[in-house]
This record gives sequence, C-alpha cells and structure tokens, in this order.
Amino acid sequence: MKTQIITLESHDDLISVRDKLSWAKTPRILLVWPKYEKVTLRVLDLKVLQRHADSLGAQLGLVTRRLNVRRDAESLGIPVFVSTTKAQRELWPKPVPKSRRIPRAPHRDLRKVRDSVYAKESPWRTSLPGRVLTFTVGVMSVLVIAGLFVPRATLTLYPEAQTQSIVIPVAASEATESISVTGLIPAQTLSVTMKAKQSLAIVSEISVPKSKSNGIARFTNLSQGEVSIPAGSAITTESSMRFVTLNDTRLPAGIDKFVDVPIEALEPGTQGNVSVDTITVVEGPLGLSISVTNPNPLKGGTNSQLVGATDKDRAKLREVVMDNLRRDAESKLRTQITPADLLLMDTFEVTQIIEEKFTPPAGQPGKTLDLNMKVEFTARYVLDADLKELALSTLNASVENGFKATALPVHKVIADPSTDNSGVSHFELEVTRTLLRQVNEMQVFSIVRGHKPGSIKSELVSKLSLRKGPEITITPSWWRWLPLIPFNILVETQ
Repeated sequence: MKTQIITLESHDDLISVRDKLSWAKTPRILLVWPKYEKVTLRVLDLKVLQRHADSLGAQLGLVTRRLNVRRDAESLGIPVFVSTTKAQRELWPKPVPKSRRIPRAPHRDLRKVRDSVYAKESPWRTSLPGRVLTFTVGVMSVLVIAGLFVPRATLTLYPEAQTQSIVIPVAASEATESISVTGLIPAQTLSVTMKAKQSLAIVSEISVPKSKSNGIARFTNLSQGEVSIPAGSAITTESSMRFVTLNDTRLPAGIDKFVDVPIEALEPGTQGNVSVDTITVVEGPLGLSISVTNPNPLKGGTNSQLVGATDKDRAKLREVVMDNLRRDAESKLRTQITPADLLLMDTFEVTQIIEEKFTPPAGQPGKTLDLNMKVEFTARYVLDADLKELALSTLNASVENGFKATALPVHKVIADPSTDNSGVSHFELEVTRTLLRQVNEMQVFSIVRGHKPGSIKSELVSKLSLRKGPEITITPSWWRWLPLIPFNILVETQ
C-alpha cells in the first residue's frame, strides 16, 4: 500500500505538520522524527494530527526512537516503527472504527409531562380577590417589620450632677520614683548649655602703669666671706612689691660690710614708689648671707589715665549677659517639655560657668569691652501626666456611690512652688471635676419604648432624678412613637 513519508524538522510545529498532512494523497502517512534534532509535539498535538489524517481518509504512523513520543503515540493507538523500511514492510494495525452518537427521539406530549410534574395552584390563589389579599398581607408585613427596625431614637438625659473638688499638697522630688496618693510625685531634671557674646562701649578712664620706679638698694654682708650679687637678683617689700638689681656686684668680705646697688621695680606704675627702709627681703639663697634695705625712697613710677573698663563696667556687662543667658536658657528649657508640664522655676540655677573671658583683660585700655560666656543651667519639672494621674487617683478614692465621672479632672497649681534645702519642691494642686448620677439604661428602655415622647418625659424626670427634662429625637422625624427594640434607642447623658 502506498505510504507518504514526511520527515519532520526542528522548526516544525502543529500547524506546519498539519499543512504537510493536507498535501498527502496516500492511504498511509508516515511522520519521521529526526535523529539529532528535537521536535516539540505534545500528546494533544498528536491527537489533532491523528484526527486530521482520519478526515483525509488516511492512517497516521510514526518513525522515532524517542521513548516519550513512542509512549504518547501508543496511548493514542498510533503505530510506531523503528525505521521507514520496517514501516513499509510490516503490517499496520487496523484503525479503531469510529462510533456515532444516535440522538434520542424528542418527547411528543410535553404539556402532559409538565402537568404531571408541576402541581396546580389552588383556585383562590389564581383569582383576583386572592391575589389582592396576598399583596395586602405582604405590604402590611413589610410595614410592620419597617416599624420595628427602621425608627431610631436618641435620648439625651441630664441626671443629677455633683461637683467634686479637692486641694492636694504635692511634694515633688528626684528621689521619688512613683506617684503616691499622699502627694509624693517624681521630679525630672533638665540641663542646657548657653553661649553669649556681648560688647559694651567704654567711656570710663582707668589708671594704666606707664614707667617703673628706680633707686638704690643697700646690701649688708652677714658673713665673713665675699658675696657675689648677680644682676636680676630679686628683693621685695613686706607687701610683696618686687624689685631687681640692675648690675652684677661683689659685696666685700666681713660682717656689716655693705654695698649700694641700683635697682628697678619689676612692674611699672606708682605702686613701685616706696618710702625709705621699705625693702627688707632678699629672695633665694642669698637671703641667708646678706640683708637689704633702701636708704632713700624709690621714685619714678608713673601711671597714665586712658579710656578703659573699670570693675564697675565689667560687673555691669556681666550682669547684662547673665540676664540674657537666663532668659534664653528658660525659653530653651520650656521647648524641651510640653506646655502642660510644670517647670519649677525656683530650681532654675547656674550649674557651671564653663567660660568667662573679658577682652581686653583687666587693667588694659580699650574703647570697647567684649565678654564671651558659656554657662550651664539646670532646672527640675513635673510631668503633666503625673499630675493627672495623681489628681485622678485622689478623686477616685472619694467618689460617692451611685455617681460616675464623665470627663477627666481639671487641675491647676494654686501658688508658685517652693523648694526646701533638701531639694523637695512643695506646692498645692487644686483638682475639680463633675460627677453625674449613674443611669440604668435597661430601666430607661422599659419606660420609653413604644411610647410617645410627650407622655414619658415627666415619668423619666421623676424616676431617674434628672436635673431638667430629657431631650428626645426620633428618626424619621414624622414617626410618633419611640422604637420597640432597645438597640434602636441611644441613651446619652450630659
């Protein structure tokens, strides 16, 4: 029997192979898989090709050694051969005959079948009065359900009110760790370092040393040997005014031998002008073997009057700078806490002056005085949350039975806090809140549900001890009765 052999290539897919099958004119079509190239045809693709060959009146066969292709072909009943020669010599299995589906004959009497399946309605349901009655009952049922669930009401009650007020003596300390109903409360510490630089124009005059005083010092030998007195040897007065020798001198040997040596004050100014016999001390080891005095007054030390800062100017500038630093430090400390926290201002103090430098230094002339300061400030504060907790716990300890609080208490400090020597800050805290008598909602529901608003207001006032008549709002506004279902009634107290 004639066989059409089609060799597949690696680029073939279902469409291209199907087109190749369409050109075949033989009763057998043999698809040959290449040995070294891969052709991707799935089981579904083979099924489609098999059906297409059947539609052409031909039988499909395969030549391949690939196990997966052979397994898929055998599951579909497609014959598989090892080579094209064996495919032409061996007998092909006969194709499975195709079965046809024979449709069932349609039912002839469909009306009878329908009548036998569906029961007939009662005559009264199909009549006009019956339908009108059914519709009316349905509408009434919907209205009843709507009347139960749709209306809503809000009752605003004004129960008996009671004002609760108390003054709490508070002691705030860093040593306290927890809040106590006795008034003990923790205190926190804040620290801030501030810098400032400010200048002051100087109009004052100060006395500035100009020239040094000079004169003669007489050295007397206290030993038998000769003594060498080098230039620069220091001698002083009893008030510690220092002078130095100007020349190298040799003191002759022998007790009470003396020599006069020119001297000069170590520092300029009129303080070097001293009277006779004022210089009495020889500094260093020379003082063990010689003595000194001045037979004549020392003169020549002068001062000049120049523009410069006095001690009063320095104190004034320092006070201004410190005031500015205190204000800035207070502002910065307040930014580190919440506005409601209590800053204990009597604990606000200077902890450390880190830097204080005047320019020019004391005793130096200048028309402008500059001051650089760096100061550390500290202060203690009390958290507003701790004050609220203290106020709430104190008030809750004295609530009368039958009343409840409706809002948080309001507190305020009566007087400025004062801190004692032990570091404990004392102040009084006034706490106030309003209590309302408790209302039993179940009792309210039993009184109001299903009634008209006007008929139950007086009953609510008498039974619930209200300070004024209740307010009742019904939704929708045209509805005249309060709901029957409790969860449609909202009770509010003010």
